[in-house]
Amino acid sequence: MYTIYRTSADELDESFLDGLKTAFKGKQIEIAVYETDETEYLLRSPANRERLLKAVEDIEQQQNVITPDQAQFR
Repeated sequence: MYTIYRTSADELDESFLDGLKTAFKGKQIEIAVYETDETEYLLRSPANRERLLKAVEDIEQQQNVITPDQAQFR
């Protein structure tokens, strides 16, 4: 069995470990930990990639940029 869990380090707790123990009861397992790049993950979907790259282009060309009223943050 091969399973990938995507989570934040802050969310790791005893219940996560208990879940692993239940899922792989009696089996030898290997745990590899690495940081993920959110940008890479978001760009995987062709539709999402196109939307995000268009948004970046808009910002670079200062088109379709909406600036909210900053007074509410003071």
